[in-house]
Amino acid sequence: MSALMDTVLIERTRALIPEEHVEQKRMFGGTCFMVNGNMLVCISKRGLMARVGKEQAAEALSRPHASPCEPSGRPMPGFIRVEPEGIETDEDLKSWVNLARNYVCALPPNAAKKPKAKSGKAAE
Repeated sequence: MSALMDTVLIERTRALIPEEHVEQKRMFGGTCFMVNGNMLVCISKRGLMARVGKEQAAEALSRPHASPCEPSGRPMPGFIRVEPEGIETDEDLKSWVNLARNYVCALPPNAAKKPKAKSGKAAE
């Protein structure tokens, strides 16, 4: 996926996510959308990574262009990778974002981690 297509996909995704409690961050070599500190979806040149939870994983994997997310060769349970072809239409993208939102919005807020001091201890 080109940089322009990546930017367009980020904008398309952002339009589908309500403003409240949402943060946009660079992670996993892409742009992640966080809801209450929990990752919802991540956009990268490889497509979309959606956090759907273990309970919805089988349903998600039955969709076209979906596969288990294994970024470092190890599976990430509850995370699904969607090829760019699987999110070409707004309806397809919205479907993935909504599936992820069903799971992530039910999670408790994830508190921000304190930055570590240079000695390795948490900063106070």
